[in-house]
Amino acid sequence: MQINTPEEFFEKILPERFDSGKAKGIDATIQVKITGANAGEWIVKIHNERLAVEKGTHPSPTITVCMSDTDYLSMLNGQLNVEKAFFSGKIKFEGDMMLALRLRNIGIL
Repeated sequence: MQINTPEEFFEKILPERFDSGKAKGIDATIQVKITGANAGEWIVKIHNERLAVEKGTHPSPTITVCMSDTDYLSMLNGQLNVEKAFFSGKIKFEGDMMLALRLRNIGIL
């Protein structure tokens, strides 16, 4: 399935893709900041192996993920891997870096 916009991903696809079994032990608030033509900010909360997503900003997230819309969509659609994005500066993390490694496993990256 081709993902066309970050908004489509956060509102429709992520809730279906989320694997609660892989979220065991994660209690986090993830702030996602997307720049570009399809810019937006979303708050992704994981607590007790449950997912909640809302549009907006959180005053003190556990981790913040920043990326352009085109790079984020490339990553979600399998054309860009997280490691390459990180080492090339296309994705930036602020906060708990150990959590950043787990985000891919639970379907956010």
